[in-house]
Amino acid sequence: MASVSLKEIIEKMKLENLTPELDISKMKITQPDINRPALQMAGYFEHFEATRLQIIGFVEYTYMQGLTQEYKEEVYNKLLSCDIPVIVFCRELQPDPFFLQVALEHEVPILMTKKATSSFTAEIIRWLNVKLAPCISVHGVLVDVYGEGVLITGESGIGKSEAALELIKRGHRLVTDDVVEIRKVSDDTLIGSAPDITKHFIELRGIGIVDIKSLFGISSVKDTQSIDLVIKLEDWDKDKEYDRLGLEEEYTEYLGNKIVCHNIPIRPGRNLAIICESAAVNHRQKKMGYNAAQELYTRVQNSLARRREEDEDE
Repeated sequence: MASVSLKEIIEKMKLENLTPELDISKMKITQPDINRPALQMAGYFEHFEATRLQIIGFVEYTYMQGLTQEYKEEVYNKLLSCDIPVIVFCRELQPDPFFLQVALEHEVPILMTKKATSSFTAEIIRWLNVKLAPCISVHGVLVDVYGEGVLITGESGIGKSEAALELIKRGHRLVTDDVVEIRKVSDDTLIGSAPDITKHFIELRGIGIVDIKSLFGISSVKDTQSIDLVIKLEDWDKDKEYDRLGLEEEYTEYLGNKIVCHNIPIRPGRNLAIICESAAVNHRQKKMGYNAAQELYTRVQNSLARRREEDEDE
């Protein structure tokens, strides 16, 4: 199961630790969702998602301020005895000393942020969704071409890295070579990134390992990129029929998300970089509402219709 250390969350979100006595080095968050324990403060613990990160905003805080000491002892102990990973107070709201005392007894870290509750909630959910997203590794090369994430796949040695190198020389950006880590951050979006070990490196057969960042500069690399298009390279088969119009899109699937896929046959003399560029621009054009294949089909149909009308008039 994917997890994020509590220490990383504190550093990323610039949180203040109000319980430094607790050892948080081994504490982890495993769910991207959050919970605001307002109902629990009121005594309702049915369906309580205790394993989520808990956020206390101004409404919960003012309610806690008005509780009697006797009720605080009851509800605080009941709340903090649950399997809570961490509680975050927003708007620099300071929990009362008794709440901190009970939190220490039950070893629940208490953090604080200056941010407003809504903005912090949105930010932490977005970040956790990326960090804890379902992840797979695939063999291929991911390049940012005109803002479109192009995943180039194919058998080993077919020329993926060489195509990526030519694209980089033409001003596009490398995300990762050889191994692409794909994360499903939403039902519509897949994000690709490089493993830390191979980041910014390309392997070229006959030459070896090349450091793209050092050779071409910081503008030639990128850490993450959404995957918008898949180009699958394959050896040319003269007996196979290849799509020459592109009226119907073909798709491939990763983690349940469908991505447009083009099967590109390889033979000597074909410029893979130009093909990848053209595919990326054409895909972008389709997203903006223009389909060249459909336009050609419409012209042909209109031409045939005019000819039929002329024949009928004669």
